[in-house]
Amino acid sequence: MAAVMESGDVALYEEEDPDLYQDLDLLQNHGINVADIKKLKSAGVCTIKGLQMLTKKKLCAIKGLSEAKVEKIKESVLKLSGGGSVFCTALQASIKRKTVFRVSTGSTELNKLLGGGLESMAITEVFGEFRTGKTQLSHTLCVTTQLPGENGFTGGKVIFIDTEHTFRPDRLRNIANRYNLDQDAVLNNVIYTRVYTSEQQLEVLDFVCAKLYEEAGIYKLLIVDSVMALFRVDFSGRGELAERQQQLAQMLSKLQKISEEYNIAVFVTNQMTADPGASLSFQADPKKPIGGNIMAHASTTRVYLRKGRGEMRIAKIYDSPDLPESEATFSITDGGVDDAKE
Repeated sequence: MAAVMESGDVALYEEEDPDLYQDLDLLQNHGINVADIKKLKSAGVCTIKGLQMLTKKKLCAIKGLSEAKVEKIKESVLKLSGGGSVFCTALQASIKRKTVFRVSTGSTELNKLLGGGLESMAITEVFGEFRTGKTQLSHTLCVTTQLPGENGFTGGKVIFIDTEHTFRPDRLRNIANRYNLDQDAVLNNVIYTRVYTSEQQLEVLDFVCAKLYEEAGIYKLLIVDSVMALFRVDFSGRGELAERQQQLAQMLSKLQKISEEYNIAVFVTNQMTADPGASLSFQADPKKPIGGNIMAHASTTRVYLRKGRGEMRIAKIYDSPDLPESEATFSITDGGVDDAKE
């Protein structure tokens, strides 16, 4: 009898589970006027789920929204999201996660290391010294995301946020040739922006939300190369460290929310720094990724890249909630990231 009820609960959950892209315009049915909905959309809030992810304080900071209006909006969201049903069972959460897809990296070994590829609804961070393949992997992903994959993944478009002026569109042409794809069509499916300050890096995420909302389900990957470079420049010394970490936390929180709200994979690259305390603790590798604990906790999966012989690179799972700590070898070729040839 219990088993029958459980299967019934699952069926009920599948029916009642709200659409991933519930439109903000639904708020009109609960007495919220069009002008206020437009204000929310201009601030990068385009879906009911996105609205749930914002605090009242953040909403009050949007120009033209008073505390009374925000209170009314929050009450309407509660009604739309099932009248306060906060919890679900682990089985229901498991069913919900069936919408998660994985994007191929171009290397079979690297895909295995990542449990099948880059996971959606998650932030995957790769870090390493210069010339370890971070940007090459970013370029390869721009093409492989457009290819159909396992479990019904149909492929999609890519958003590339460049903070270090390392994006080279012509590099995508070589990678497209490897997969026998039309070069211009591949380039047309990648939208690119160059940002120059950490403030701009945070602001551009509102435009990303608008784009993901306009073309719901079309974009599958968001790349930030690199995530920390501008924060390193805009904030210097210990005196500005607390402010830097606060701004960084805001940006990473926004990235995490975007990945969950629109079911896309987020891929960020990060730099490394020398750890002055490593020699005292006799660590084998005296370098560590920058960004501190804020960066460490925000990234779902962290991958450490290091150089091997010639064009060979070694990737190691540094931190992950569900992947074992292991290594994989790949190579950088004219056609992007590929399996290592012994």
